[in-house]
Order: sequence, then C-alpha cells, then structure tokens
Amino acid sequence: MILDVQKGFDDPYWGSRNNEQAEENIARLLKEWRNNNGRIIYSQHLSVQPQSPLHYKNKIGIQFKEIVQPKSTEKIIQKNVNSAFIGTSLETYLQEQQIEELLITGLSTQHCVSTTTRMCGNLGYTTFLVADATAAFEITDHNGVLYSAEAIHNHELAMLQKEFATILTTDEIISELKSL
Repeated sequence: MILDVQKGFDDPYWGSRNNEQAEENIARLLKEWRNNNGRIIYSQHLSVQPQSPLHYKNKIGIQFKEIVQPKSTEKIIQKNVNSAFIGTSLETYLQEQQIEELLITGLSTQHCVSTTTRMCGNLGYTTFLVADATAAFEITDHNGVLYSAEAIHNHELAMLQKEFATILTTDEIISELKSL
C-alpha cells in the first residue's frame, strides 16, 4: 500500500519532516513490486478540513507525487479520514482479492500510516511497515512542547512494532523480493 503520497505534503503547513528519501524508497519498492506482478493499492486523502493542503478542493495538493504515480490498473482508495479502512471499500477489496498480507508505505507516519497500520493489524492482516519508506512531521503537544519529526517517527514505529506490524526497511524488502 502507498498511503497519501500527495503534493499537499510538500506544503510548509506541516512543518519540518524527517526522511526526505521516503518517496525515493517508495519508488524503489514500487518498481520491484511491479516487476513481481504484485498488487498495488494507493490511498488518496481528500480532507474535508478547508485549511488542509490535502483539502478535496485543492486540485494540486491532492495529486499524487510524480515519483509514485499510479498506473490505470492499480487500485486507488479515496478517503477523508486517517484510516484507509474507514468509509472506503478497502476491506471488501482485500477480501475479494484474497489478500492477507500488506506492505505499508507512505505519509505521514503519525497520521494515516499509523492509523491504517493499527487497523490492518487489528483486522487480522499480516502487516509489514517499511520504516524508511514513511516520513513524519514535527508536532507540538498540548503543553506547547515541540517534538522533532525524527522523534515522532521513531516513537510511532516503536509503538507499532510487534503489536500491529513487523517493521522492515526498503533494502530488506527488495532483498526478499529478489530472492523469490
């Protein structure tokens, strides 16, 4: 799955982010997945929040980034909440296609990636999350404390590991695909 790799995430609205190579790693995985005739599912966030760079009326912000453009044969799930499962056909599609394992990449780690990964695990899917094919943004908490994007990313991955997903790297996945 490629979650919300959209142009709106380049907007300064989000603040500083980590892992500037996330999209390149997603593109590497996408190439290998396509070479292995794997099913590819995209999610596209169409926010209902008017101030969001991903607002459904922001025709540029909702576009997928050029580096990971979907092909016409690849599934796109449109959503307007963090989880790709809520209010979408994703679960039905996975059941119809008899997909039991998911590899998750995308933006952003603390929002849609984390929420979708948690639901994926809770619904019983074998879930793999690619640490270096995701990225987080800095965030200020309710006490006014700023947490760096790297800290947010690492904490989210730590909370997801074992409980909801197996955390892997792009190179680990590609190595596994090439050995098939």
